[in-house]
Amino acid sequence: QVHVVESGGGLVQPGGSLRLSCAASGGISSINPMGWYRQGPGKQREWVATISYGGKPNYADSVKGRFTIARDNAKNTVYLQMNSLKPEDTAVYYCRSWPDAWGQGTQVTVSS
Repeated sequence: QVHVVESGGGLVQPGGSLRLSCAASGGISSINPMGWYRQGPGKQREWVATISYGGKPNYADSVKGRFTIARDNAKNTVYLQMNSLKPEDTAVYYCRSWPDAWGQGTQVTVSS
């Protein structure tokens, strides 16, 4: 059974940065895409970014130019570098290892 664990969330001021990490283990294939989703207060879960095994990233328009996704295939780990954070980025961030393995989420709060 695949196990996915996120880390790196916290409280940050507007304009600040955070780096999220996600490690997947337990019988997964390292060629699977990995990605990040988020769910803000009172909102539905939304897609944030995805990265292929070969390192090709895709981003939601709301984070393009501010967030960077990267992966280490040897460690089955994906990262999300978040810069220029805004209050509207406040959400629980979830990692996904395709096709259907999800982490428990990590809280990101952007507030002064």
